[in-house]
Amino acid sequence: MLDAVVVGAGPNGLTAAVELARRGFSVAVFEARGTVGGGSRTEELTLPGFRHDPCAAAHPLAINSPAFRALPLERYGLEWLHAELPMAHPFPDGTAAVLSRSVGETAASLGPRDAGTYRRLVEPFLPKWDTLVRDFMSLPLTALPRDPVTLARFGLVGLPPSTLLMRRFRDEPAKALFAGLVAHVMAPLGGFATGAIGLVFALSAHARGWPVPRGGSQAISDALAAHLRDLGGSVHTDYEVKRLDDLPPARAYVFDTSPTALARIAGFGDHYAGYRYGPGAFKIDYALDGPVPWTAKEARVAGTVQVGANRAEIGTALRAASREGRAPDKPFMITVQPSVVDPTRAPAGKHVFWAYGHVPHGWTGDLTDAIERQLERFAPGFRDRVLARATAGPPELAARNANYVGGDIASGAVSGLQLLLRPKLTLFPYHTPHPAVFICSSATPPGPGVHGMSGHNAAKAVWKRLRQT
Repeated sequence: MLDAVVVGAGPNGLTAAVELARRGFSVAVFEARGTVGGGSRTEELTLPGFRHDPCAAAHPLAINSPAFRALPLERYGLEWLHAELPMAHPFPDGTAAVLSRSVGETAASLGPRDAGTYRRLVEPFLPKWDTLVRDFMSLPLTALPRDPVTLARFGLVGLPPSTLLMRRFRDEPAKALFAGLVAHVMAPLGGFATGAIGLVFALSAHARGWPVPRGGSQAISDALAAHLRDLGGSVHTDYEVKRLDDLPPARAYVFDTSPTALARIAGFGDHYAGYRYGPGAFKIDYALDGPVPWTAKEARVAGTVQVGANRAEIGTALRAASREGRAPDKPFMITVQPSVVDPTRAPAGKHVFWAYGHVPHGWTGDLTDAIERQLERFAPGFRDRVLARATAGPPELAARNANYVGGDIASGAVSGLQLLLRPKLTLFPYHTPHPAVFICSSATPPGPGVHGMSGHNAAKAVWKRLRQT
């Protein structure tokens, strides 16, 4: 009998397995797809030699993750590459705000009236970032914070809606930049704790950047799987689990799946019926004949580029997708251009480019024209660079990754109390109705993103049970 079986080989499932194996438990991972990865994969989606990331591409949370930083992933081939700028936010007039490793450079890009405000917002937290990120990404409510004073100060600033926080800024560049940071989790700007979301992404960039892994996001998953095997664990791919009886006997079962899938497999009925899924994404992977012709020079050297003319336009796009049930006419987009810093991703002189906009949950339309019209506003001539494109709306995203129910790449709405308390209102989010069954996916705290902390936290709950039994 194994000590633990993990279902799903995404970053959280693999991290949970590694944490258990490090403590001497016997672990096996079972994955339905032919390769490990979940939301951290790399595939040739368009043309030969163009290597795309079907989901996550830039990784501010991964490089700052306490779980990943404690593991020797570089020994297994993970290498972080940093563009000249972590992120740029261009405007239609050819100017841009930037998110730089330097707080000063970032502040200067926001204009003289908001530079000081930005400094005062982020500088108090930056020296204590490593402790702060460990506190708010660890076990919710049941773990004593290492720096409760800083965590409380962060909560006072971040727990109110981002719309209140943005009132500190006077000019549009700062407001648009911060609104775009909040929109990374597809949450309406006026939601609970959305200020904290924007702060986390900003502080992540200043602390360690928004890098891409050399060769693609698959490198993160491959490094975790290789480390697990060295620790004695095993990984089984092409193994779809439809019920618990499909798995070998074990003392604990850990699911890196959606709550919906877990309830179906484990026979939990409507236990997670109240869990809400959020808006979907419409994603396009491009093979380009050259770099994106951004008008703003800052965007040409940035790893990630946010596309939204102003705060009002960003807010309108988010409301359309999340509340009004329609696709936005001018979608807010997050784009990543890995080949700006990693030439291995495309043939010589060519580039890969990644873009997505928000759409309603389960939407079945085609957002390609709206996305490309928006790109042409900020990068005239973009369409002339396109060699091939691979589009994926909510149905295709859900088919690629069963955790993306209705195209929700956050694996659950990141709004209201569900931002912090997911998948149930409980102090023990990794536990389920069965004492030997646990959940470790992005549907558990600290939520979406490639950081492995949901798996890390769930593993703590699992090994406590294994020691008791």
